[in-house]
Amino acid sequence: MLEVKNLSVAYGARQVLREVSFDLPAGCILAVIGPNGAGKTTLIRALSGIVRPQSGQIRVDGRDLGLLSAPERARHMAVVPQARQLPPAFSAWETVLLGRTPHLNWLGQTSRQDEAIARQAMERTSTSGLADRPVGELSGGEQQRLLLARALAQAAPILLMDEPTAHLDLQFQFGLLEEVRNLARQDNLAVLVVLHDLNLVARYADRVALLVDGQARALGTPAEVLTGELLSEAYHIPLEVLHAGKSGGSYIIPAFR
Repeated sequence: MLEVKNLSVAYGARQVLREVSFDLPAGCILAVIGPNGAGKTTLIRALSGIVRPQSGQIRVDGRDLGLLSAPERARHMAVVPQARQLPPAFSAWETVLLGRTPHLNWLGQTSRQDEAIARQAMERTSTSGLADRPVGELSGGEQQRLLLARALAQAAPILLMDEPTAHLDLQFQFGLLEEVRNLARQDNLAVLVVLHDLNLVARYADRVALLVDGQARALGTPAEVLTGELLSEAYHIPLEVLHAGKSGGSYIIPAFR
């Protein structure tokens, strides 16, 4: 679904990503982790076509991303951004309906099908009750769920998420990621998600990419990447990975003595 090969990105003389490579198949959740400044947000910006790569290749469903028009990219990939700058005067319903823009006819008219898809997106993200409220009155967590609903309304097969659990309390962190996992499994979505909470990564990711100084230091299953040695080196603090026996879960904690 998404193929990245030797991707490098620079902002002027500053190298941000260096020859990053990975594949993201349908039905898979790939979590991207790493310390601040590792290049995680830049990776999403490059994948979504906002930033032009210095070198390397991004292929979407076998097609070169650079050859796709903006509407074509939007039909292939939906983005849940880190920034919370939604139009404050728009209602929540109008905001989610914007997700249908890549599918509208040349007159920009929405159909009953577009509205049905938008309503379903709001139901799946528990935002239906916000439909008539102006976005400017919503909390950060409510806006974050609205951003996910807008992305789901795009009905794109690839979902890129930049710290989607920021501003959410524990209930909605787990609820949102449970829904994302259901989308990957049931709708066969390919999901790339940037997360800081390593315990959420251990619980929900199928594969993990560890970025350090713009390079993919490790790529594999959570068991392969979430090790005390790799994480301690990447984050420059001693970390320990605990395994919860029969439950099969893993927990990452500071290893200070």
